[in-house]
Amino acid sequence: MSAVLRGALRRLRPPCRGGRPDPLAAAALRPLGGGAGAQGRKETQSPYLGKDRADTVIIGGGCVGVSLAYHLAKAGLKDVVLLEKSELTAGSTWHAAGLTTYFHPGINLKKIHSYSIKLYEKLEEETGQAVGFHQPGSIRIASTPTRVDEFKYQMTRAGWHPTEQYLITPEKVQELFPLLNMDTVLAGLYNPGDGHIDPYSLTMALAAGARKYGAQLNYPVQVTNLNSQSDGTWEVETPLGIIRAKRIVNTAGFWAREIGKMIGLQHPLIPVHHQYVVTSDIPEVKALKTELPVIRDLEGSYYLRQERDGLLFGPYESEEKMKLQDSWVTNGVPPGFGKELFESDLDRIMEHIEAAMKMVPVLKNADIVNTIAGPITYSPDILPMVGPHQGVRNYWVAIGFGYGIIHAGGIGKYLSDWILEGEPPFDLIELDPNRYGKWTTTEYTAAKARESYGFNNIVGYPKEERFAGRPTERTSGLYDLLKSKCSMGFHAGWEQPHWFYKPGDETGYKPSFRRTNWFDPVGREYKQVMEKVGVIDLSPFGKFKVKGTDSVKLLDHLFANVVPKVGSTNISHMLTPRGKVYAELTVSQLYPGEFMLVTGSGSELHDLRWIEEEVTRGGYKVEIENMTDVMGVLGIAGPYARQILQKLTSEDLSDNSFKFLQSRHLKLSDIAVTAIRISYTGELGWELYHRKEDSVALYSAIMEAGQKEGIDNFGTYALNALRLEKGFRAWGAEMNCDTNPLEAGLEYFVKLNKPADFTGKQALKQIKEKGLKRRLVYLTLETDNVDPEGNESVWHNGKVIGNTTSGSFSYSGQQSLAFAYVPTELSKVGQKLEVELLGKNYPATIIQEPLVLTEPTRMRLQRKGESPKM
Repeated sequence: MSAVLRGALRRLRPPCRGGRPDPLAAAALRPLGGGAGAQGRKETQSPYLGKDRADTVIIGGGCVGVSLAYHLAKAGLKDVVLLEKSELTAGSTWHAAGLTTYFHPGINLKKIHSYSIKLYEKLEEETGQAVGFHQPGSIRIASTPTRVDEFKYQMTRAGWHPTEQYLITPEKVQELFPLLNMDTVLAGLYNPGDGHIDPYSLTMALAAGARKYGAQLNYPVQVTNLNSQSDGTWEVETPLGIIRAKRIVNTAGFWAREIGKMIGLQHPLIPVHHQYVVTSDIPEVKALKTELPVIRDLEGSYYLRQERDGLLFGPYESEEKMKLQDSWVTNGVPPGFGKELFESDLDRIMEHIEAAMKMVPVLKNADIVNTIAGPITYSPDILPMVGPHQGVRNYWVAIGFGYGIIHAGGIGKYLSDWILEGEPPFDLIELDPNRYGKWTTTEYTAAKARESYGFNNIVGYPKEERFAGRPTERTSGLYDLLKSKCSMGFHAGWEQPHWFYKPGDETGYKPSFRRTNWFDPVGREYKQVMEKVGVIDLSPFGKFKVKGTDSVKLLDHLFANVVPKVGSTNISHMLTPRGKVYAELTVSQLYPGEFMLVTGSGSELHDLRWIEEEVTRGGYKVEIENMTDVMGVLGIAGPYARQILQKLTSEDLSDNSFKFLQSRHLKLSDIAVTAIRISYTGELGWELYHRKEDSVALYSAIMEAGQKEGIDNFGTYALNALRLEKGFRAWGAEMNCDTNPLEAGLEYFVKLNKPADFTGKQALKQIKEKGLKRRLVYLTLETDNVDPEGNESVWHNGKVIGNTTSGSFSYSGQQSLAFAYVPTELSKVGQKLEVELLGKNYPATIIQEPLVLTEPTRMRLQRKGESPKM
């Protein structure tokens, strides 16, 4: 440690002890440019319950809860009541560093960030309350070639969004932030309009707006119990009485677990200790004529911004060094904890302090006047949980915010729109609270929170895998048999093979922005399925049984396709009232009135909640059973699939007897299965549904029977390449709550002429009548060592005109392949476009889909005497 650093640390004043608020923290939290600190601006209000009935009761008065109250009331909803146990901003809001950025590595959350910033820009004018908003921009620093690749990767993902983002040179970085040591700087990712805001002032402005539009913000009023009523309403108990509410929204921050426990839910949340350091005035900073942009030194793993005439910087230490407040999970949050801080621990962040001093040398001569150490709440994957919760009627959440200030505005608007309109305004499934389930244990949550915090600034590769907390209790019956033979991927708690090893392969997880160690093995598996036969573990599928007197009526209303006959299967879509694609499922009628519904692993509870809500709303007499964890699934596909299965059963599996999209109960090697003749590979194949405990026996019987035919395993990477060549869409990529089925090319599955008035039917008719503005197209690309994966910018005549949705290398065509949305006028076959990959625009051509015909289509053409294309 340098002598200068030791001197700075000696000047650090004693940290807060005994759980009392640190007065120095209040000083540090004053907004740049003056104003009282958060602690100095305490609102005084007498306990008050107000009305005894409400449309919506919001529990928690942090930035997110107050934003929701503001948006609901502004949209015209009457009887909005917010209850806060102590005072507004208590918890995590008041001590936040207040960073705001347009940047997000994902796709959908960029919209949340953008809305928040646009709202904060005009909030002072609307409410008359100052918010202390500064927008000097921000720069993410690249110090390695890999990080430069990451910035190029992020540029193509941002290009089709309206917000500004630029890849800038070291010279431009130094011009914007002249105090940087440029020795290691290779590039910067620059977002004009980024900055920071005073969290307390922001919350008070939102509160003023909420009251202006008619919401009641009541505090200090603690919620002591929640009782659900048979009609779906809630009784919210407080020391001052009971409020009857149509719905409740948990926005309680690190108290959210306690609220969940009142109704039997264990929300997977855990508080983490986050520290940031505030310096004294620095002459070089004071001499600047314009405010410095926020910088994020990704290799040093910290953010740094100007704070008055000094600097503020906050690190994200490694998972080994970071600290969880896990006692709050086991014992609950201390009853009086509100505007308190933890004891600071500079030893934990010393390497980051040293990195900051190296990158910004003026720090070496600065006094550290304060260290803020406060709790923020993490979910396992660092993303918040937002939306209605499956299994509990009219219970909504907006919890688990590691970055609550930048999310608050956008999430308030998003949830308000969803509550008022009955459907999400856009796709945000990565925040769905139902992405977690019973498998999300406290131990898993703690392990993942440690990893997520420590990985805050890790390089974000395509197809990223993170390994803490794995495997969960949710493993398929084949996990132990296959785990050493393949590279596993994580899907909603499940382990599923991505690709399999052979002697000579470079094994393990080797992430890259270019083709990496799995590229050739996946080609081998592709060839296996196309020329011989392959087996894949599909157990993570979400699987539901629906039966009852109203089952046909229910599914006819839920799905845009017709209800399949007994013994038949089809692909069906649940649409939103606005005609967007909420979900895609495989529907089979196994017996009269008894159905099996199958969805993707990540959509299990997302889809189940939608179905259950419709059952309640329509009063349908049905029973729904979630079979996901007790039922295994094996897929078998390839030219020899029938030949191998026929060895194991006396049932006739010939094409005449067991047709495409038929389902049947049969026994394979004396193991009971429900067999559906369908395969996402587009080749001859079956999905075999069976008891999970029979998975090993069934797999072993099939592999033994297929020895002569050269049977082998294949994983999900090969499956993706196969489905893309067949032109098969994927939910979450080609279709989601941002797309309608007509622009996605799903007309075949949408029966607008069927008698039932299915959800979204009227909206779709209007969309069809008005005409489409964009269409999904099928592209081949001339690339080199990089392939599209989805969400890249599509260019035409020097402008971004659309985006890819998914992509892969075509092992048949020996070129890259992608789906993309483009304007209708540019959607014709033969149209020349460009796709941006790692900073380079590659030529692309719209072709007729599919590149490879499906096996049923090839057989049909052969019967007609035509020569099908492979």
